[in-house]
Amino acid sequence: MHHSTFRPCIDLHSGQVKQIVGGTLSDSTPEELKTNFVASQSAGYFARLYRERDLQGGHVIKLGPGNDEAAREALREWPGGLQIGGGITDENAQEWLDAGASKVIVTSYLFPNGEFSLERLIKISSIVGKDKLVIDVSCRRREDKWMVAMDKWQKITDMEVSRESLDILAQYCSEFLIHAADVEGLCQGIDQDLVAKLGEWATIPTTYAGGAKSIKDLDLVEHLSNGRVDLTYGSSLDIFGGELVKFDELVERR
Repeated sequence: MHHSTFRPCIDLHSGQVKQIVGGTLSDSTPEELKTNFVASQSAGYFARLYRERDLQGGHVIKLGPGNDEAAREALREWPGGLQIGGGITDENAQEWLDAGASKVIVTSYLFPNGEFSLERLIKISSIVGKDKLVIDVSCRRREDKWMVAMDKWQKITDMEVSRESLDILAQYCSEFLIHAADVEGLCQGIDQDLVAKLGEWATIPTTYAGGAKSIKDLDLVEHLSNGRVDLTYGSSLDIFGGELVKFDELVERR
């Protein structure tokens, strides 16, 4: 029996650790960005916190430019303990593994002009190795289905999230990170339908991120996915200025 576990994150924006409302990231209207929290502590502080608690499989996401130094600092604090995503391509992936990332996380690179490229997936998988590759499937809900979104969740691609599409991706990576962009940062609860589907569809380890607001959400995800899906908490967490979930309680739950 699998158990759903808590996976920590470090979201970087302009070099700072932040919690952002996912649906408000935009290159064209940066002033519309809604931020729930900006940390006074550095990326390294959070990496150290996760290392001290031995929280495995956490991810560092670089949201836009100006985050490389902060990301490197986090990796220096816990070499081999964090995955890195945001702007990863076939050309820079190895460099981030060399800098101490346990795995690289890729999204937009796989969708040139918003269209899925199997060729690119095969290429990056062959460069870093399937075991070192995580695919971040960021989803936006469109009526009764989910579509993969890219470019900081602004652009909808041609890929529907389904058993078929996840099966294709799973041949070339070792893990999925699923961002439910529509509920990201809102602390109004998880997308239960999506979590249940992921429990049915995913054949490799999968982490869901988006909307978690209570320690009970870990039980809910375990129930909905039969323990197949892990859960990331962000804006609701006390270490990110949230008032709904205590980090220490989550750590004890393991």
